Amino acid sequence: MNQTIDLLTSHRSERSYLDQPIADEVLDSIIAAAHLAPTSVNSQQVSLVVTRDPAQRARIAEIAGGQAWIAKAPVFITVVLDMHKTRLGIAMGGQQQTAHQSIESLLSGSTDVGIALGALMTAARSHGLGIVPIGGIRRDPQALIELLQLPELTFPVAGLVIGHVDQGAQQKPRLPIDSFRHEERYQRENLPDAIKAYNQTLSDYWQQTGRADGDDWSRNTASYYQHIYFPNVLPAIQQQGFKLDK
Repeated sequence: MNQTIDLLTSHRSERSYLDQPIADEVLDSIIAAAHLAPTSVNSQQVSLVVTRDPAQRARIAEIAGGQAWIAKAPVFITVVLDMHKTRLGIAMGGQQQTAHQSIESLLSGSTDVGIALGALMTAARSHGLGIVPIGGIRRDPQALIELLQLPELTFPVAGLVIGHVDQGAQQKPRLPIDSFRHEERYQRENLPDAIKAYNQTLSDYWQQTGRADGDDWSRNTASYYQHIYFPNVLPAIQQQGFKLDK
């Protein structure tokens, strides 16, 4: 093991923060790590909106469904799929962008957002800061688009809370590695036993951490995935000018 592997394998989603600010030079270095992350065909179709204003963070917390840690921590970063920027660059070269009219652009752009998000998380934790990624900004994407004044052909895919940890979280166990790592082919025959074992592991974890309301993985995932989790995503994406196919 080296320090980078130790950092990555000790991930915790922290939800308890001090209101202590993050030094500008530290935040700059975290953002630089994401800025230099790879993107498909060097499109650089990712932008970040950094929110430090307390009122703005409180509003984002509300949009995300009342996630208090967004308002408490000193920095929130929205990671934006940005094909407004690419369209402008292409137009400046005398040509026309059409890629945003296909679902491929959403997959490619979301992949690049994920890479940037991973870089932000790793960089922040390397400074001893806590993080928690936030998908809840997609609960009401149009409200966030308006708050952040995002132009056409952009979409807020995910966000990240960054701050100094108050009460540290425990690391949550994962499904067994053989449900994640597949050699040469997808080995679905391993999944039932892996899921059964993990349901028990997660139930034990909730008991150990004093969470009497904690469900096993099957029931917890069903509570989200028995319905369309964020039904306002598609209309907001279309309102922003994206199409699922040309």
